[in-house]
Amino acid sequence: MSEFDYSTIAVSGADAFEFLQAQLATDLTRVANPDEDFDRPANTMQRSAWCNPKGRVICTPTIGKSADGFVLSLPADLADSVLQRLTMFRFRSKVNFELAGGLASDAATELKKIQAGIPEIAQAQTEKFTPHMLNLDLLGMVSLDKGCYPGQEIVARTHYRGASRRRCLRFACDAVVQPGDKIADEHREIGEVVNAIGGEMLAVVPLAAVGTPLFTGRQPLTRLELPYAF
Repeated sequence: MSEFDYSTIAVSGADAFEFLQAQLATDLTRVANPDEDFDRPANTMQRSAWCNPKGRVICTPTIGKSADGFVLSLPADLADSVLQRLTMFRFRSKVNFELAGGLASDAATELKKIQAGIPEIAQAQTEKFTPHMLNLDLLGMVSLDKGCYPGQEIVARTHYRGASRRRCLRFACDAVVQPGDKIADEHREIGEVVNAIGGEMLAVVPLAAVGTPLFTGRQPLTRLELPYAF
């Protein structure tokens, strides 16, 4: 299994929409009824987040409509644990899960995500960050008005208080960087790399550190622009 391998989880059954709508942080109405939105094609895909009750992001799947339900695409190293966890929450819902065939990405595709400021949560990052730390609120990957889902109270409280002190920023350096590498200022470790290709990365750091010298290992970081603002 390479770091760019993805798996899909097929979700089917009479209660598939209601189940996912109650678990995932985005409103799946447009995915469920793509033909009702004439501004989007019929094969609408949507990125979302699944959080634990403490508001930490378990995964950031891409959701699509299938003939008998939905498909969730996510990093392969996280797929088995997510499948098991979804099954735990099924209770009496008429919903079925199946781990479907995998697909391979490539470094160029993953680099485009980094350049777009879109984080991808894999096994090494699961349940470490809140949606706001990952900028998911700025990417349309969380909803504030669709109703309850795990972690929703924390997401809403953070949003309305404007209290997110840590954000996902884009950096580059002259060394190869790995997800999980630590980010430090001149005194101590203050952040962590979420995704990286070569020397380009997305990393969660305190906003208070913006404008100060930052490093990974001994390599100084150069901050790069994101295509959105906060």
